[in-house]
Amino acid sequence: QVQLVESGGSLVQPGGSLRLSCAASGFTLDNYAIGWFRQAPGKEREGVSCISGRDKTIFYTDSVKGRFTISRDNAKNTVYLQMNSLKSEDIAFYYCARGAECSGPSSMDFWGKGTLVIVSS
Repeated sequence: QVQLVESGGSLVQPGGSLRLSCAASGFTLDNYAIGWFRQAPGKEREGVSCISGRDKTIFYTDSVKGRFTISRDNAKNTVYLQMNSLKSEDIAFYYCARGAECSGPSSMDFWGKGTLVIVSS
């Protein structure tokens, strides 16, 4: 069955880096877009980054451009989110999700359970 499992969340100091992983199983990664979303306490879930299927088009929300990098390793069925220069406003649960194309949360059909990122000194 389809599964998405996130890992890599942790406590990190401001300015630090983390790499999140989204391990996919039960489907061919190349046929789908994979998006990273995040939800901070009391806030709505927002899109962070997305990489589309075959053409591998990449999107970032403005607040992470230049700091975050999304990548995909089809051989490992894994999508990564490299996060650098982390700030307190990056604190959130981070989720990966699958969709036919890069779009908003309501268009994604499978979700992982999330991994927590805390940025604090």
